Amino acid sequence: MIVVTAVVLAQLARFGAESALVPNGAAQVPATAVSTALAISWLLSLRAFQTLDRRIVGSGSQEYSRVVTACLTLFGLLAMVDLLFRLNIARGFIAIALPVGTVGLLASRWLWRQRLGHQRMRSENVEHVLVVGSESSAIPMMERFLRQPNLGYRVVGICLPNRLGQRTAVPVGDIQVPVYGTFDDVCESVLESGATTVAVTSAEALGHDAMQALSWDLEGLDVDMMVSPGVTDVAGPRVMVRPVAGLPLLHIDKPRYEGANRFRKALVDRVGAVAILAVLAPVLIAVAIAIKLDSAGPVFYRATRVGLNNAPFSMWKFRSMVQNADALKDNLRALNEGSGVLFKMRDDPRVTKVGAFIRRYSLDELPQLFNVLGGTMSLVGPRPPLLDEVERYDGRVARRMLVKPGMTGLWQVSGRSDLSWEESVRLDLSYVENWSIMQDALILWKTGKAVVAKDGAY
Repeated sequence: MIVVTAVVLAQLARFGAESALVPNGAAQVPATAVSTALAISWLLSLRAFQTLDRRIVGSGSQEYSRVVTACLTLFGLLAMVDLLFRLNIARGFIAIALPVGTVGLLASRWLWRQRLGHQRMRSENVEHVLVVGSESSAIPMMERFLRQPNLGYRVVGICLPNRLGQRTAVPVGDIQVPVYGTFDDVCESVLESGATTVAVTSAEALGHDAMQALSWDLEGLDVDMMVSPGVTDVAGPRVMVRPVAGLPLLHIDKPRYEGANRFRKALVDRVGAVAILAVLAPVLIAVAIAIKLDSAGPVFYRATRVGLNNAPFSMWKFRSMVQNADALKDNLRALNEGSGVLFKMRDDPRVTKVGAFIRRYSLDELPQLFNVLGGTMSLVGPRPPLLDEVERYDGRVARRMLVKPGMTGLWQVSGRSDLSWEESVRLDLSYVENWSIMQDALILWKTGKAVVAKDGAY
């Protein structure tokens, strides 16, 4: 429907209603015939790129990425055909159809995702998952499914390697996941639990022959099978299944931080920062005046943070606290609500009246746009860490420093101040491992929603 609407609008805008059947271009093909061929080709392109694959619909950036790739590929091929065969297809027609159709498709996918997310929160339109594996490998997966019900996976039970002591349930968070049996009872457990998907987290414990037999048995039951490779927070285009000598090997590509990718991200950062500053300049001026009138002290606050490759830099913010806030922090240590090395207080007495307002809507962070222009920060990236925080990093957490810190990121759209330090670190590492332009665009969109909703802001 979106594709047809975009093509019809482009035809009417370029050719008008009266010339729909009049031959156009060197090939003397009527506009209606061109529009029909384009609409059919567009739908076939979306199908060829598997944009409706249920494994990607409803979560992540891959769904949007496939839609954009399908649209750009089609119109790229159309331009080549037009050039080679000199069809002289009206450029105005293409210039209208491509952006209108692409934006319309992305908007419709987003609206559908919102509806699907609400349904999944009510346990509708979900996959009922039976987890097969040891507790140590299964619990992390079940915790993530339970923490993010919008992903559409509802854990209905687990099969353990053995049932020592005849256990009946495994505690995961605040719920008890029922134990249906052992690895030998998977098919019976599927029928008993009503599972539509089996998630194997201990493939090595099952063994090659048992895995193959299980996949055949589940095929007969019309039940899907997922296998966790034991690699966490790596997804998207970096992961590819490679059949080698009959073995499905998971190939994990190296993350690409350098060269063209870094240049492309820097370009988007600077263009985006200039555009945002141009639009929000009146807001920045109004906030600066309000801070000056509200309390004594400078308008801006400079905090030392650690950036790319462990280089320290001064991060700019609007001052939201009293002038001697840093000196008062030691007196408030006992009231710290944060975890790890972060200091957080929901009702911090050092925050001024104007400071409370600008924090609620994240306006205090707008001066960081100057950091983005200066190249020390990105629009999207990991949370800017403190100096003493970086000193405690182990080798795993230190990977956060492979990219520039961001004004916003996965931590910002996943709860902000409500997150524990460990959870924010996990989200930062996930971002570093799976960075893409499409993911950045999705995070920026979600940031706007989170700021308006004031999620986790204090």
